[in-house]
Formats: sequence, C-alpha cells, structure tokens
Amino acid sequence: MQRVLFLTYLLPLAFFTPALAAEEVRVYSGRHYNTDRQIYKKFSDQTGIKVRLIEASGISLVQRLKSEGANTKADVIVLVDAARINNAANAGLFGPIQSDKLVNSVPSRYRDPNQRWFGLTRRVRAIIVNPSIVSPSAVQSYSQLASPSLKGKLCLRKRKNVYNQSLVADQLALNGTSKVKSWLKGVTSNVSQPYFSGDIALIRAVAQGQCGVGVVNHYYLARMRAGVNGKKDEQLANKVKIVMPNPAHVNISAAAVSRYSKNKKNAVKLIEFLASPTGSAGLAGPTYEFPLQGVGGSTYLKGMTKFTPDPVTVSELSRYNKEAIQLMTEAGWK
Repeated sequence: MQRVLFLTYLLPLAFFTPALAAEEVRVYSGRHYNTDRQIYKKFSDQTGIKVRLIEASGISLVQRLKSEGANTKADVIVLVDAARINNAANAGLFGPIQSDKLVNSVPSRYRDPNQRWFGLTRRVRAIIVNPSIVSPSAVQSYSQLASPSLKGKLCLRKRKNVYNQSLVADQLALNGTSKVKSWLKGVTSNVSQPYFSGDIALIRAVAQGQCGVGVVNHYYLARMRAGVNGKKDEQLANKVKIVMPNPAHVNISAAAVSRYSKNKKNAVKLIEFLASPTGSAGLAGPTYEFPLQGVGGSTYLKGMTKFTPDPVTVSELSRYNKEAIQLMTEAGWK
C-alpha cells in the first residue's frame, strides 16, 4: 500500500500580538513548494492571522476532505489542475465565496462560474524539442504532435498524469470527439519510449537524445535552467528548445473554502490575498509559473512568455476530463 506523507507547518508566532493570537486559518495544499510559505508568512505579518499548513498530493487531500466530512479542520484548499479542483467542487467539498475582490482580481476564465474556487497561478503545457533531432518549426501546435514525421521521436508522460488529461480535455473542447480520436491515434503511434512518470525525467530524455519531442509544463524546464535541480540538469535543460503553442493550453492552481470551514472569514481573506497581484506574483515567481496577470520577469523564462491562451475555460477542462481519459485509454496511451 502506498504511504502518503502529510507535512504540517505552523508558521512562526513571534510576530503576532496577544490580541490576535487566536486568529488562524488552516490550509490543505496540493502545492509542494517551500517558497509558498513565504507568501503565507507575508499574509500573517499583514493580518495577524496564523496559517496552519498541511501539504500532500492533491488526490490525497481530496480523499481526506471526503473522509473527514463535517469534522474537517480545513478552511482553505489549494489544488493544482483544473479537473481536480472542479471535481472536488462538484463533490460538494467547497462552499461558495462572496467576494468582490476575487471577482476583480481573477479573470472569469480562471474562476468557477458559481464562485466555489478561484485561480491563483497559471502554467502552460508546452512542447520541448531537441533541435538536433527535430526542427522546432515542425511542432508549433499540439496538432503537429500527431505528424507521421515524428514517428518514434515523441515522448509523453503516463496517461494518469492530470496535466496530460487536461490537455486532451482542452483539445476535446476545441475540436470535438472525432478529431481528437484521430489526433490521439497519431500521437500514440509516434511514441516508442516507455511513458514517463514525471516532466523532469522527460526533459532529460529529450535533452539526451532519447526523444526528439516532449510535452511538459513550462515551469519544469525553467526550474532546471535556473539550477534548482543541480548543475547537470541545468546543462541538460539548456540543450532543448521550448515551443509555446499558439494558442496555448493554460492550466491553473486554485483555492477554495472548505464547505465545513470553521474560519470562513479568515479563509476568504487568505484567498483574496493569494489571488491579488502581490500574492499571485509571489506564488508564481519563485516556482517559475505565471501569475494571473502578466508573465513575470525571470530570465529563466526566456522563450516562454509570449503565448496566447486558447479560449477553453477551466470549467470546460473539468467537463471533458472523463471523456479525455477514456479516449486516451482507447488510443493506447499507457
């Protein structure tokens, strides 16, 4: 049985005044970046509200919320991937949020029409290329991943990866079932390597020439270029070229208030802060994601900042998720 590790953090208490010491908000987060805690601390410094943080995989947190029910201690839930956040909302795990600040801060395409969740950061599903094997000009769109010229040169993550599921859901929303079936047949026929378990391993494989083309979230490549994973990965990341398809599939991380939150007022305050220009940029900057507005200024995002999001909403990505998984399975996406 797989063991799930929950990491709990209580941010320092020294900066709280006695009068505000009882104020708190509890966060279940599927984001796993140490730098996020700096943003939570900034919120605490400004408001006097303690942040209690539990980190685990998104699917584990959703299951925990379901099992805890009305006894949950969670106030705020932070998850990555459109389908996961929307499916949790549809399962009745979140309560509606009434906030003009959030409506003004978060573009409509990145928030729930029923105001059950709001986006915090953006990530693009990009194409990476080893230019010694494939010309970047040959893969300027997702549709070109099915080109017969890529036979044996394409590497992909496993079917269970939520980012690829959302990419296929995105294509369903844009092109319909018939075209996506044909596209998936071409895509899977171009794969010769075993399907990968992570984006970083996939980037390494493309850089080392095991594959000519891969599909990854843009920030994984930026993090490698920045040396986050060490010098060797930095060198490998600089060997590949990145293509931001036009239009591009954009996914998000998002936050919601637990249906059974005991601190709803503080929960809304925290989400308002995280979705604000300051909060969103603070979350996205150190992780090389994109904030809700603009693209940041990191030099490690070179070649990644000029993209046009396609018109598919986050809610649509969730709506097509089940069909996407079914079609991927039928096409032999392992």
